[in-house]
Amino acid sequence: MRKMVELFPNPGDAPPQVARVRGDGEEDVRVPCTDDAPFSALVYKTLSEPHVGELSLFRITSGVCTSGMEVVNTCHGGTEKLAHLAVLHGRERTEVPRLHAGDLGVVARLRDTHTNDTLASSTRPLLLSPIPFPKPDIAVGIRGVSRSDEDRLGEVLPRLREEDPSFVAGYHPELGQTIARGLGELHLEIQMERMKRKFGVRVETERPRVAYRETISRNGEGRGRHKKQSGGRGQFGDCRVRISPRPRGEGYLFVDAIKGGVIPGKFVPSVDRGIQEAAARGLLAGFPLVDFQVELFDGSFHAVDSSDIAFKIAGSLAFQEGAAAAGPVLLEPVMEVSVSTPDECVGDILGDITQRRGKVLGMEPAGGRTVVRARIPEAELYKYANALRSMTQGRAAHTRQPGGYEAVPEQEARKVIDRVRAEGATVGAH
Repeated sequence: MRKMVELFPNPGDAPPQVARVRGDGEEDVRVPCTDDAPFSALVYKTLSEPHVGELSLFRITSGVCTSGMEVVNTCHGGTEKLAHLAVLHGRERTEVPRLHAGDLGVVARLRDTHTNDTLASSTRPLLLSPIPFPKPDIAVGIRGVSRSDEDRLGEVLPRLREEDPSFVAGYHPELGQTIARGLGELHLEIQMERMKRKFGVRVETERPRVAYRETISRNGEGRGRHKKQSGGRGQFGDCRVRISPRPRGEGYLFVDAIKGGVIPGKFVPSVDRGIQEAAARGLLAGFPLVDFQVELFDGSFHAVDSSDIAFKIAGSLAFQEGAAAAGPVLLEPVMEVSVSTPDECVGDILGDITQRRGKVLGMEPAGGRTVVRARIPEAELYKYANALRSMTQGRAAHTRQPGGYEAVPEQEARKVIDRVRAEGATVGAH
């Protein structure tokens, strides 16, 4: 401890931090690390301890705080009481009557304070700059080993997120999986182990499912006619639509081209709703259909039997017929990947990218290293960090970010469609 005091810089020697004063006419101010300035502190970590609850670890940027002091959380606007102020010595907490500028402290059971929140004096509500945590981009699917483990996941995952903002996990309704995201495979393995050791929840990891999409490749036309007579008032709806593709990322567009009142205006929104619901169910493998335009141009109605539900069904039928004739294709999410690797490993990296159906965008020298930029399908990136570590003896690193959607090659698309339909049949059998 004596050597740490000798070698580490004094907080008072650091330049003043820039903070923002909350309230009317917000302004930026410089905050010196001195005891005579108004109190401000940043919560830099949150821990969850059994039988204690959440512990908020904070660093005092300016001023002095005393045990039992009331402060303002300038991120959320509430007040907090710093009861049982303490400092940490390993696992032990030692209560202290006060802490000064530059000190690290800990307090338990704050009501609504989280990592990166600012605590400050009510006389000068400062908002300090938060810690820029890296964005997690490595994903894995997780599930509880037993039913009780599965039931407790919803309770434990937010607590892990609170302790580590670079770890994100939650249930993904479209994929039907609980997806955990971290900074790498090792990071995720450590979190799974902490879940078991600290909270007694055992989980298994699995390959994360991919959020595919569907679209159309050419123009198509369809007609939907719904007619039902069951003794009383019947149902009748009839419409014709033209379907055409839109540029990637442009989404859905509905065009009302009805003339002469062949379909009353009050039923047109029902046709639109029927089309959107059918598009959400997809055509090839149940994935949402995107980036297309539908033009409603003709139809007919019955003065008595036509209704909103009849035209909604007719719109759905017209869409299915028209989209099936418009060359439906499967789309897959593609990631833009940047790999920093030693020069001697570039050949292995390029060969691996090709095997993963990737496209190299360029290479940039960086002083004995090379940065390779590529677009790789998300489905091919599972455990990529492990493969990269093996190819380069742990000397390469990569980052990734979403790069939009691209059409899946026909052979790969058939594999995906067959797999999804087989999984659906298995679920239906149970």
